[in-house]
Amino acid sequence: MIVPVTKENEDAWAELCVALWPENTVEDIFRERSGGRLLQNEFLYMDGGEAVAFLSLSLRRDYVEGTDSSPVGYLEGIYVKPGTRGKGVGRELTEFAKAWSRERGCSEFASDCELHNEASRAFHEKIGFREENRIICFVMDLTGGA
Repeated sequence: MIVPVTKENEDAWAELCVALWPENTVEDIFRERSGGRLLQNEFLYMDGGEAVAFLSLSLRRDYVEGTDSSPVGYLEGIYVKPGTRGKGVGRELTEFAKAWSRERGCSEFASDCELHNEASRAFHEKIGFREENRIICFVMDLTGGA
């Protein structure tokens, strides 16, 4: 069953976020969420009362690589616990995300992953995404530092 993240289940959601983004702590996740920097469109997949997966969605109105419309439904994050993988949970969450996006007027749905994340790339292709582009991002310090 897919349910929104609420105060009652946000601890489980934060733990799943840290599993996906291990450079963060649970405290980081809560700090980002309370500061409004994390999405407010987060959902949990519950199985027998246990949160086994999560999904974070957004509507992007800025340019999204490879799209021709606005807004675009965007898959910001998806994670399924290892013991639950291969059982269709990721696909069910994706179908939910597509319906969520359509309900908000989107005709396109997009996502991204890091170039080195082969597991994520394979997942995206398996559920129906097509690769649109690959980029390498650069930054330059203008403050005089290295």
